[in-house]
Amino acid sequence: MAVKQLQPVGDFPPTGLFRRLFAAGYDLLLLLAALMVATLIYLSVHIWISGEAVAHAEAEQGAYVGDPILTLIVIAITIGFYSWFWTKKGQSLGMQAWRIRLQQSDGSSITGRQALIRLAVAQLSWLCAGLGFLWQLWDRESRSWHDIASGTRLITLPKGTFKD
Repeated sequence: MAVKQLQPVGDFPPTGLFRRLFAAGYDLLLLLAALMVATLIYLSVHIWISGEAVAHAEAEQGAYVGDPILTLIVIAITIGFYSWFWTKKGQSLGMQAWRIRLQQSDGSSITGRQALIRLAVAQLSWLCAGLGFLWQLWDRESRSWHDIASGTRLITLPKGTFKD
């Protein structure tokens, strides 16, 4: 998708830590719902192909824990969820609810490459006990590790700036 100037244009303040975390929690709930539906579809197809008795026996043995196909589905949906929202409008649904926008420093939408870098480094931020998120408390521009690594920033839009 081509990079475009996001609307509204302006010099908006960086997003604070709590607003950022609340939006991430909101998005996590939506992502979990999508993953539950995908898992239901995957298991339904598996039951249809192998039969209920075989699928039940596999489940009892823990065969679906760490299933490589299901793992790939989960990864693909997660990457697709965030990449699509971030590159299309600069906002996931949680970010829209909290008036947060993800953009490049010039106010344009981010690229697919930036979305992938941001998502990967955000996972690292979580794995380091959230230190990557807390980093914004010390950064002069209120950037987290994933903001810095991807060359993006989160800004808070003023009230009444919703755009379709």
